[in-house]
Amino acid sequence: MNNYETMNVEGGRHVKMWTRGVPVEDEAKKQLENIARMPFVHSHLAVMPDVHVGKGATVGSVIATQGAIIPAAVGVDIGCGMMAVQTSLRASDLPESLSALRSRIERAVPHGSVKTRGRNDRGSWGTAPDAVLVRWSGLSDRCDAITAKHPKLAPKEPQKQLGTLGGGNHFIEVCLDAEQTVWVMLHSGSRGIGNMIGQLFIELARQDMKRHFINLPDRDLAYLVEGTDHFDDYVEAMTWAQDYAAENRRAMMDAVLRVMRDELRPFAMGEVAVNCHHNYCTRERHFGEELIVTRKGAVSAKQGELGIIPGSMGARSYIVRGLGNKESFESCSHGAGRVMSRTAARKRFTVADHEAATAGVECRKDKDVIDETPAAYKDIDAVMEAQRDLVEIAYTLKQVLCVKG
Repeated sequence: MNNYETMNVEGGRHVKMWTRGVPVEDEAKKQLENIARMPFVHSHLAVMPDVHVGKGATVGSVIATQGAIIPAAVGVDIGCGMMAVQTSLRASDLPESLSALRSRIERAVPHGSVKTRGRNDRGSWGTAPDAVLVRWSGLSDRCDAITAKHPKLAPKEPQKQLGTLGGGNHFIEVCLDAEQTVWVMLHSGSRGIGNMIGQLFIELARQDMKRHFINLPDRDLAYLVEGTDHFDDYVEAMTWAQDYAAENRRAMMDAVLRVMRDELRPFAMGEVAVNCHHNYCTRERHFGEELIVTRKGAVSAKQGELGIIPGSMGARSYIVRGLGNKESFESCSHGAGRVMSRTAARKRFTVADHEAATAGVECRKDKDVIDETPAAYKDIDAVMEAQRDLVEIAYTLKQVLCVKG
């Protein structure tokens, strides 16, 4: 039995919402209505339980289209996603204090950024290590072809951010499952180059709309039409950024595991490893038709496919197995979803609140991460209940160490 509710949209497609028991802002519903009225949307929108307001398109939405892509729906962190690996380590193999391990991981993986003029960006490599350069060699030729067509992208030097975490809600975690097995999980995307690609093509789409006198309910819903140069260039650049993001996660995972091998007893990798996007676009077949599927804050959940749904700092996370629900375009949520903005969270919560909420987790407990405190997010248990017809839980994880940018 399907667990969704339907929102009918006058003059647009209907919206199927897996949001029973979780809050949805009125502003998010307005955004969904705007998307549902776009003429190239196929059949319906699918909305995940972690839904919340985004830029142009709502985070936690699955948008299937024919003949067009909305670059702002894919977003500016193209290919952002999760990676998790199981190890043979047990909770008893971890030291009583994880402080030294966290410090070693923070030194091994550049994270965060310093935007002050004249200072180095601590979220990048000064000199990328050889292991990162080997990974970059598999991406560089395609990057050169893209920047040759769009020179504005050339100054970013993406090789210097390959294998780096970034800031915001990106993280590296050491977790335990119900059997007390140790896992490593991380969350990041295509870093600065993905941001530049996203912004460039959002602006080119806006220019196309102006050129063809197309009025939109929201300028961030500007779209690119299949068969045009901008569409083809965007698909090329976006696909490359998604590959870069997946490689970025692999590079970070390798670095974290190297640190753990130095700090802990010898261990092997377990049987489970997952690397999945949750901000991306791909071609898929649904309802008998070839469609362009944009998942903005959503994960592919085909029958039997493994995915990752993280909770917030201090909450549980889940490795899930897809149930292949056709009505959701075989998708599920990408996390708990914000229940308040970063600004609102900083105003509402104190460092003491954050310390209490993250008790037992080795992590930052300062004012600069209050916007990521657990209470700024929806209840992960309610989110999982709302999508019980989309996924089944394979493993339940609880973090014991968390690195934030």
